[in-house]
Amino acid sequence: MTPLRQRMREDMQIRQLSPHTQRAYLAAVARFAKHFGRSPTELGLEDIRTFQLHLVSHGIGHSNFTIIVSALRFLYRVTLHKDWCVDEIPHARKPQQLPVVLSPTEVAQFLAAAPNLKYRTAFTIVYAAGLRVSEVVALKVSAIDSQRMVIRVAQGKGRKDRYVMLSPKLLTLLREYWKAARPTDWLFPGRVRGEPLNVKNFQRACIQARHASGLTKPVTVHTLRHYLPSRIMSSNEST
Repeated sequence: MTPLRQRMREDMQIRQLSPHTQRAYLAAVARFAKHFGRSPTELGLEDIRTFQLHLVSHGIGHSNFTIIVSALRFLYRVTLHKDWCVDEIPHARKPQQLPVVLSPTEVAQFLAAAPNLKYRTAFTIVYAAGLRVSEVVALKVSAIDSQRMVIRVAQGKGRKDRYVMLSPKLLTLLREYWKAARPTDWLFPGRVRGEPLNVKNFQRACIQARHASGLTKPVTVHTLRHYLPSRIMSSNEST
């Protein structure tokens, strides 16, 4: 590992960026350096612009482009302390697309096709409470508060805790699932003892359910959560 790479990694650790973000940023900077065959310390704004044009000409997706821009901004602003304005590194404009919207009937059709009760319950939490995949798999049994009818989401996006409303129908399903599975720590245990459900396995189950349901729409976990308004309470509103 080069000193620059080590320094950038330490800078990200100090700022408590997630391990996933750290890996993505380091990979992006390595790709940038490899393109020119030189260290980023020897490159500047014009080189970044040339690299961006190269990426666009090769059809890079919006998400990957954004990750690379964010990584370069972090590198030059935080690790290298460059005087020139890092904000001059432009972000790509996000393409506007109509969202995939499921009707209540289609949602019921999808949930009925879930591989088993565990996944059907997890998918229902995504839909009814608006949780992300990473938040669902990280839920513990203790997160379900049936007295106050809320779910405590610990360290969600932005490393913030929050509460979401727990509907009576979802609580009924959760009780059915708990009686069948008897989870003790993680609400949705994974295959490895003591570990939660794996995100990739969760996403594979979503693909499996979509095929089994016969739906032609491109249903993803994101589709389930993104377009149903979640009833979110902040932690200080619930106390």
